[in-house]
Amino acid sequence: MASAGNCTDRDHPIVAAMSVIEAELDGVEHAPAWSLSDADTRVALVRATRLIARLTALELKVAAHADRNRVGDASGATSAGVFWANHTRMTQAEAARKVKLGKALGHHEPVEEALSAGDVLVDQARVIVDAVTALPDDVDADIKTQARDFLLEAARHYDARALRIQGRRILDVVAPEIGEAEEAKQLAKEERDAEAKARLTMHADGHGMTYGRFAIRDAEADMLRKALHAIASPQAGGEGLSPHGMGLAFAEYVRRYPTDRLPTSGGVSASVVVTMTLETLMGGLKAAQLDTGTMISSGLARRMACEAGIIPVVLGGRSEVLDVGRRRRFHTKAQRIAMAVRDKGCVAQGCERPMSACHAHHLTQWAKGGSTSVEDGVLLCRRHHTLAHHQDYELTHNPDGKITFTRRE
Repeated sequence: MASAGNCTDRDHPIVAAMSVIEAELDGVEHAPAWSLSDADTRVALVRATRLIARLTALELKVAAHADRNRVGDASGATSAGVFWANHTRMTQAEAARKVKLGKALGHHEPVEEALSAGDVLVDQARVIVDAVTALPDDVDADIKTQARDFLLEAARHYDARALRIQGRRILDVVAPEIGEAEEAKQLAKEERDAEAKARLTMHADGHGMTYGRFAIRDAEADMLRKALHAIASPQAGGEGLSPHGMGLAFAEYVRRYPTDRLPTSGGVSASVVVTMTLETLMGGLKAAQLDTGTMISSGLARRMACEAGIIPVVLGGRSEVLDVGRRRRFHTKAQRIAMAVRDKGCVAQGCERPMSACHAHHLTQWAKGGSTSVEDGVLLCRRHHTLAHHQDYELTHNPDGKITFTRRE
């Protein structure tokens, strides 16, 4: 390759042009910008942007050619993009993006020509190519051409961001009858994808705070946002829409969610069970405990005992269950709750499954005269409940209330 400003007759026109450009840039490298008049500054600023677009068009054309000819093979590079990145200190990801755009522009010559002329910028060209490429395969070529030409014309008036918005709805402009149906398909796909990506993670810091992250569909997020705004609104007695106010509103939302609309888990509705002593309920300072194992202050326990959907379990001196809140009329639930408070989860030796994953098991089988009572029942997880009724296993009741399973010989 000839050096800058030193091209020869044997140079390819592209290489020769680069040599000339480099020589010209060398000539103005140290030219002071302060001597430019305001008028010249405005002209130079706009022209520099157009020149960069034109040079980038040339760069992308060469990159696409390099990829087709696998120029990286000679040096052992896995691709032309990797070769390019290694020799220019560009990231491989950026090199790959440029190669991809260069190849795509080869299939959209009018866009490539507009970029080469400096009539569109690189990010505008990328938006146009991406929008046309994203159109469904069953859309006629004529419609795709109309979409491309419309976006090229729009690029004269809009930047890449505004152009991208138009590109997403381009069928509504060039083919409304197709656009409506396609939009419905795209929305359905986006919602399916969003549902598949739904996530919620929470972790406690060990100092009374739990942090979390979630990802849900926009529709449910809007519903949650509106509900929290209503609770957080100062007119509703909330703390306002600051991050702190929204955090308090979220906690309030969780506490007051109607539990009669929740599914059951282990035979008990998914309500929070607050276990406290009679002393705590009457105003004492002893801490209370949720059925999840979390310890809470006596003041919070008393407040929660007054709220809907919270089941207060009051214990006597020997931890006997004295009362099971407002739901005692439904005895089966009350019995399960009492067993959960006593057993804290599966009673199988070494098992750590929580009460929400457990079944109520009759110590004395129902068929043999056993009664449905707290005293004659224990909590077992699904696996151990199955083993308890399996003829190959023998149960041993330990003094600490735990059950050991032993396979019969």
